[in-house]
Amino acid sequence: ERGGNNSFTHEALTLKYKLDNQFELVFVVGFQKILTLTYVDKLIDDVHKEFRDKYRNEFQQKGTLGLLNGTFDFKDDFMRLLRDAEESSKVRAPTVMKTFEQSLKSQKTVKCMIETRGEKPKEKVKNKKNKSSKKEGIEAVAAPGKASAGDKQPSAGGDKEELTKDEILQKNREEFFKRHMKSGEKSSKSPKPDAHKEKGKKPRVWDLGNSNAKVLDYSNSATNGSAEACPVEEFDPDIALGDRNREPGRLYDLEYESDDEAEEEKVVQNPSKPSVKKGGLGGMFGMLKGLVGSKSLTREDMDPVLEKMKDHLIAKNVAAEIAVQLCESVAKKLEGKVMGTFTTVTSTVKQALQEALVQILQPQRRVDVLRDVMDAQRHRRPYVVTFCGVNGVGKSTNLAKISFWLIENGFSVLIAACDTFRAGAVEQLRTHTRRLNALHPPESHGGRTMVQLYEKGYGKDAAGIAMEAISYARNQGFDVVLVDTAGRMQDNAPLMTALAKLIAVNAPDLVLFVGEALVGNEAVDQLVKFNKALADHSMAQTPRLIDGIVLTKFDTIDDKVGAAISMTYITSKPIVFVGTGQTYCDLRSLNAKAVVAALMKA
Repeated sequence: ERGGNNSFTHEALTLKYKLDNQFELVFVVGFQKILTLTYVDKLIDDVHKEFRDKYRNEFQQKGTLGLLNGTFDFKDDFMRLLRDAEESSKVRAPTVMKTFEQSLKSQKTVKCMIETRGEKPKEKVKNKKNKSSKKEGIEAVAAPGKASAGDKQPSAGGDKEELTKDEILQKNREEFFKRHMKSGEKSSKSPKPDAHKEKGKKPRVWDLGNSNAKVLDYSNSATNGSAEACPVEEFDPDIALGDRNREPGRLYDLEYESDDEAEEEKVVQNPSKPSVKKGGLGGMFGMLKGLVGSKSLTREDMDPVLEKMKDHLIAKNVAAEIAVQLCESVAKKLEGKVMGTFTTVTSTVKQALQEALVQILQPQRRVDVLRDVMDAQRHRRPYVVTFCGVNGVGKSTNLAKISFWLIENGFSVLIAACDTFRAGAVEQLRTHTRRLNALHPPESHGGRTMVQLYEKGYGKDAAGIAMEAISYARNQGFDVVLVDTAGRMQDNAPLMTALAKLIAVNAPDLVLFVGEALVGNEAVDQLVKFNKALADHSMAQTPRLIDGIVLTKFDTIDDKVGAAISMTYITSKPIVFVGTGQTYCDLRSLNAKAVVAALMKA
């Protein structure tokens, strides 16, 4: 499903395979990876055709499963095909240069190559004709303008001389400016009410603001790990939490409401509405159109449907390159497959595409954060999570949401403010810390402060701050350390080097890439370059790459959920969290079937 890639490399070996969907066969060829065999594709195609044609009747009579216990006398045929493939790939002798008699020049006569002094080549004559015709056309267009200008504007000397084209344009411009100036004077003469404007600019007074500067000064309101210096903020908890009826600590699945039920209700409510048909039997034949009865699917049957599916995926924000590869893999999976009676090609292709998309969104390794945190607790060390991503995708906001979720599950959190570049980044985390402490005060947890902020200000080394925060969390008994990093573009080499250094030095348990659901093709570029930068700038033999994805701003895209497919496809990493709003409770886990249902919606 991941691009129809038909090769697999394991240590020093490379395997290539081909599927025969009609008889449910798989043909595999293996060879050493260091060999560049140009005939492998031809060999596997030839073996496939020869084997299928030789045993076609037995397959049709007994079925493929009935032949599993049997043997096939195919060794001689295989050796013959191998020799033919090797012979065809041998370097051919260089082509012999043509003789003069074989060239086109030898077929020309001497007479056609002689040029007389007064005669010009035919091509030049043609070009001259074209130029002269163009010139005549320009003169014909300019002639009426000249005549009209001559009638209107007699010359100063009394003779009616024809004006040039530049002079006509100049006069037209002068007339236009005169008319424009007159209309401007008329509009300026219109009476205006005398409005007395005060000079200077008044400061705006906000409804929730405060004129006292001391109240607004939070610069010294929190220091590293000091709960006393972090005053509890008074605010409405309903605004921060959203849904108060939810189960505390539970991470709900992402939901999507399909419109199929609504459409069925509409059909039931309007049964008396007459259907429009062109003819008596037109409805019956229209219903049977496109049905396939017990025949094998060909590429020609699927191409129109796959083209529509590809355009549909691209319209839903799936990266164009990935949409093409997905449709290609579905075509290879279905080609030659025998369809049942009363089954349309469109429904078959759509079903196969849905299965492929669900499989992509359910990666091989599932990240269970709560289980991993408890495992770290048994080893008496903090569980470290690092957040990275481009600018403005919501790293700090979703870090606060994950902090709230961890606190509700009974884990204490230390937030490491390693974004030492963006103005206001530390203050933003400080505000989140105050609010989280207001929602979960120490009194509710046996006098234990559940969330604290570790910060060293701006302009410092982020890797050093993260190391100090992890050491502080180990000494103070914190369960989780959430490391917030500065946003950076994937093309910025110095910042990507700094991120690779932070991850290599501190070795976090989980590296989460934060990406927004609004992007299309850019998602592929971001993830590929982030992973490449982490690999290139790491000194370790096995560099640490992205472990999972946080997909943000999911509530802003309606059913254009293609970014989820693009991100998981390109990295094979799971989407661990999905941000769906602005409150602390707007955090979901990915539901693959719900995303695919939204993606396939017309």
